[in-house]
Amino acid sequence: MTTSVLHLWQGEFIDDTEVGRRLTTLPQTAGRVLTRLLPTDVVLAACASVSRDLTDPTSALYSRLAGHLPCDEAAAVLAELAAALAPQALERKLRRELGGLRPEQLTRPDARATVYEAWAPVGLLVHITPSNAATVAPLSVVEGLLTGNLNVLKISSSDSALALDLLAALGAADPTGLVAERVIALRFSSARRDWLNAVCGQADSIAVWGGEEAVQAAGELAPPGCRVVEWGHRISFAYLTRAAASDNEVLDALAEDVCRLGQQACSSPQVVYLDTDDTHTLFTFAGRFAERLAKVSDACPMSVPSPAEQAEITTVEQIARLEQHLGLTRVWAAEDGSWRVLADTRPTLGASPLHRSVWVKPLPRHALTTTLRPMRRYLQTAAIGGDRADVAALTRSALAAGVTRVTPIGSMLDSYDSEPHDGVYALQRYSRRVSMRAAHADFRTVACPDHLVAPPMLPPAPDAPLLGKQDVQRALATLEQGHAHLHFRSGGSTGAPALSIFTCDDYDNQMRAAADGLLTAGFDPGRDRAANLFYSGGMYGSFISFFSILERLNATQLPLAAGSDHAQIAEALIAHRADTLFGMPSYLWQLFHAEADRLRSYGGIRKVFYGGEHFTAEQRRVLSDDFGVQVIRSAAYGSTDLGPLGYQCESSHGSVHHVLTDLHTLEILDPYQDRPVAPGDIGRLVFTSRARAGQRLERYEIGDLGRAVEGPCTCGSHVPRVELLGRHGDVVRVGTYFINYRQVVRVLQEQLAYHGETQLIITPGPDREQLTVRLDQQYAPHPGPERAALTAHITELDSAVAEGLLSLTVQTVPQKDFERSTASGKLRTVIDLRETVRPDQPVM
Repeated sequence: MTTSVLHLWQGEFIDDTEVGRRLTTLPQTAGRVLTRLLPTDVVLAACASVSRDLTDPTSALYSRLAGHLPCDEAAAVLAELAAALAPQALERKLRRELGGLRPEQLTRPDARATVYEAWAPVGLLVHITPSNAATVAPLSVVEGLLTGNLNVLKISSSDSALALDLLAALGAADPTGLVAERVIALRFSSARRDWLNAVCGQADSIAVWGGEEAVQAAGELAPPGCRVVEWGHRISFAYLTRAAASDNEVLDALAEDVCRLGQQACSSPQVVYLDTDDTHTLFTFAGRFAERLAKVSDACPMSVPSPAEQAEITTVEQIARLEQHLGLTRVWAAEDGSWRVLADTRPTLGASPLHRSVWVKPLPRHALTTTLRPMRRYLQTAAIGGDRADVAALTRSALAAGVTRVTPIGSMLDSYDSEPHDGVYALQRYSRRVSMRAAHADFRTVACPDHLVAPPMLPPAPDAPLLGKQDVQRALATLEQGHAHLHFRSGGSTGAPALSIFTCDDYDNQMRAAADGLLTAGFDPGRDRAANLFYSGGMYGSFISFFSILERLNATQLPLAAGSDHAQIAEALIAHRADTLFGMPSYLWQLFHAEADRLRSYGGIRKVFYGGEHFTAEQRRVLSDDFGVQVIRSAAYGSTDLGPLGYQCESSHGSVHHVLTDLHTLEILDPYQDRPVAPGDIGRLVFTSRARAGQRLERYEIGDLGRAVEGPCTCGSHVPRVELLGRHGDVVRVGTYFINYRQVVRVLQEQLAYHGETQLIITPGPDREQLTVRLDQQYAPHPGPERAALTAHITELDSAVAEGLLSLTVQTVPQKDFERSTASGKLRTVIDLRETVRPDQPVM
């Protein structure tokens, strides 16, 4: 059997007999399917896959769908579908219509209260679509999928299988099976009342496309409480001021609107209104417009009206010709009947017979609203020609009359992504706004209750090569300028500063996700008074990002930024009663020590949220014991190029973070081979960013090492966790042995309770390499024990020294002498000077 005689039911093509059987179980099917959440991520990934196929004329899907279309229309229709299914278009639609890319998730509209809201599906959504628009049926179902509904599509028995094959491809592109199970597409005549009753009788909402009869029929079939979404026929018009009417370029553009699609679109002009009440002026203009329409029409191919359509055209034209004798009308028409202009002195709005038939009527601007308002339920597009002041004023009059859409002359049939349709957003019509109010004590640190239910359903990582920093930097040269809104540079603590570029939407989405993570970490925007002490300036992103994060949380914040005048910073903290600090560990460590007496006396710093580096266990102990800090937690795990990547919860310890799965997919690959590690093993962290409209970062090797933390988190969240275990650069080869910076820090901490900062400097020598371990003299006044501890507990280091391959020196310096990144203030943990210093050159 072929798809031309079959129906699509949850990914399977079936015949009439099987449809009849399954329709009896439709209520049970709906109940079963709707218990599972359909993440928008899953839908977007499937649509992106199909969109790519539709841009490739050699793909099997392109050939299959093109076979359902007239040869002269196939390329344009498939290009339209490809554009509509592209990630950028759908993401923009979600942001515009539902406020974000994850509208199905329960989140706090006000972070200060444990009240959650989300967009939920209406349930079983039936689509009854017309047969004269190939793209309407599949795209209406896609809107139903984006809103999580179980979709039943009813198309005419005379329709091709285009919609069915496209929807089947969407289901096949989704490995989770969630898309396929939410699509049922049936081809049958409306005369088949048993099927129509079975489908509509169970509907929670019916979206019906067509005229008044179709809408009325759907309303009669709808059960009580069912929402009927009308996408009925509409009428559109153009309105010209006297000045615009005298401009031939304006008239040519208007003629283009008349000729495009044979006036078959609801947005096509059927009437042209002129700002006048003078009959002579009206008829003169109509004659001039007829000349311009004749010229444009001759250059545009047109479709042949059906016999019934031609009969209506003839009837309307003949009546108008008869009324010429009464002085009411005048007619201009092509000899071959390809176009006609019908001038009528009566301003009442009426439909034209289409196929390049257009009314021209007088309507003084002061009477526009009162004349058109009786037809408000049918009005759609008004194209207004005039100067800026005219357009602004006439737009308000047209909107008051009931128009839902105003455009320039010549672009009535054009649209933009996420443009409202007939005065509403489709996604909102296919959704319900739902809320949850929770006890504050239980949900204070719960940003999304859905995370307490099940692990997030994520699309798999793409089948693509790994990206490194150089690959990403090279790709920026070809990035479209429309996607290059925000420019940031990395701090350069592990290499040369790198540029990262975001769209404003990307940035907003990331900051909102990071804000949710900060709630989970224990920041309380209703009580905490936060001081932002990250570094700013030089295109560095930390200060700006946390300003945005705290702003989105509606939190009290002091945007101080890191500065060298520690006394001034401390005074501001005390004067404004700051109790929560945000900043780099190395800077905060300097601040606490430079202003130790003052901050101890204040005793008001209760929380510290850090980023970019980690506090050691000993440093945490000092902050807690000496300064009374109660919470020391990561503010976010992230990078300049990828943005926020993870967050801590109140149960997270050390460097363990939950992954920000709303934004990224994480892979952990073997340190030396491009294959996944076994569960719990250490590997390279590779991220795919799924929420970037412009700079798409797929399988980006960020340079960090880590391991997945198995088992559920004691905080109750099912979001995956990762333990960060340093960077590739933390392991450096010196004297033929591999020395791990973190192992050096751990030995000093565990053996000697050292809690200052540590820096490794590697330089060449005349006969062996030199490793200098630089320590803070405040905590290591006598370096002898430190050197002995390092050689005693780090086998590789001891062997390298014993074999004469390495000279080891422990150096104590004031805290101010540690080298740091200029932009971020981060401590440079490993400084390798072997390629930049000659053996005879001294090291400062």
